[in-house]
Order: sequence, then structure tokens, then C-alpha cells
Amino acid sequence: MPDSDAELAVRSAVAGADVVRSFFGGPLERIAKESGDFATEADVAAERAIIAILRGARPEDRITGEELGDVGPPASARSWLVDPLCGTANFSAGTPLVAVNVALRVGEGIVAAAVADPFSGEVFWTDGEVARVRAAGQDVPLAPDAASRLVDVNVDPPFPNRDRFLAARLLHDRAFGDAFGARVLSTSLALAWVAAGRRVAYVTDGDVRDSVHFAAGIALCRAAGCVVTGLAGQPLHHGAQGLVAASDGATHRTLIRMITGQADPHGWPVDVDQ
Repeated sequence: MPDSDAELAVRSAVAGADVVRSFFGGPLERIAKESGDFATEADVAAERAIIAILRGARPEDRITGEELGDVGPPASARSWLVDPLCGTANFSAGTPLVAVNVALRVGEGIVAAAVADPFSGEVFWTDGEVARVRAAGQDVPLAPDAASRLVDVNVDPPFPNRDRFLAARLLHDRAFGDAFGARVLSTSLALAWVAAGRRVAYVTDGDVRDSVHFAAGIALCRAAGCVVTGLAGQPLHHGAQGLVAASDGATHRTLIRMITGQADPHGWPVDVDQ
């Protein structure tokens, strides 16, 4: 029997994670990208492994990968978003904090997604309805939890809202420090950890629409019951860019007050009713 879309997402993410892990600790060829960014041969090899599985199982689907671009029919209503190694700078520095992200968009929604951790062996996945983590062959429901009070903040550019909000400024906010413990993981694995209750929230600036970096993690958080919005608290992909994913409404409200408090909240470009 063919894999479901969710199982295919899991299988392809695991294949990518196996490749990533095989390169860890060895010499890595760097591939220069725009704005001083870079990929490595591990990124490319992992993406090729993921594409091979997706193409073999769903040849009519389109695939958009971070390193190799678009593959498959451009007019397909089904599009896979692939980030083969989220946390390349961590990985190249010998830091085992990375993620392999695979998500399937059909129409306007993500209907299947998987985030694989190459080093823990865990795979966080969703079929768009439920969210689970698979480890040692067992699937366990993801359960957001505010107990840790740990908020992961992405301080990597770009910063399209810099005139209104800077993540680094949030870290210096005394009220933020009193309420939360800051972490800077520098990989979207942190979004999976919000869904799993290991982080209370995740905050990033930037455009997250159809992002190979964020699509899978956002889908996990939504399926797990987290509160997911843009930086101004508005529905995601409307108005201000960015992302706030929180375990619960109270945490989300607190973070939105701190974020919009960096500037006049009326200056935020929100184009929908709130």
C-alpha cells in the first residue's frame, strides 16, 4: 500500500536526516550563497535524498528545495517544501542542533509535514489534523506546555520590521527577562519543541509564507493546538511579517504586548480585522 502523505513526509525527512548525520564531524565543502549565507555538501546531498523519495512516490507533485530549487510539474496543485538542513551554521561548526524539514502544501494549506532531528532520532510529524513525535518506533501526541517558560528567539536576519521590532531588543527587555528565559537555537527545530512542550514560544521576524524553513514547524504547532500569528498578533501572512508561536493564549498575549510595545502598535501594517 502506498504511503500516506504524512508517512511520506516522515520517510523523506528521515532519509535526509540520515544523510546529514553521516556528514557530521567531517570536512565540509562550503557553497557560497547570497548575502554571506552558505550551504554545505551535506545540505545538497540531503536534499537529493529527499527529492529521490518524493519523486519516486509522487512524480506528479512539485518540489521546492532550498538548495536545488524547483523540481516537477510547475502547475501542480501539490507542492512539497524542503529544507534539507535547517541550522547549517550550527552544523558546520560541529553543533548538533539542526532540523530536516519537509512539508506538503495543497492549495492554501499544509496537509502533511515532518521535522526530523538527525541526532536525537526523533521525527515530529502531522497529517494536518493531529501532531505526533515518533521515537524508537512509537508515536506520542505532541502536547504544548507553558511550564518551561523558555522562549526561543531567532536573531538571524533579515529584519523587515526593524523600525518596529528587533528580536535582539526583546532579549534586553527587562519585562521579557522577568517573565521568560531566552534561548537562541538558530534552527526551526525550536518550533517543533514548542509543539512538544519543550519551549513555551518561538519568535522570528521575516516572511514565513511558503517558507521551506518554517512551513513544517508552523503546521506542527497548529495541529498541536498552539497559538500561531504574525508579530502584531494578526492572522499569519497578513499585515506585518514574522511569526509568534506560543503554547497558550496567555503566553501569546504577553509576548505580543512586549513585541508591539517596541513601537507604536498603530504603526504596524495589519491589513485584516483583529
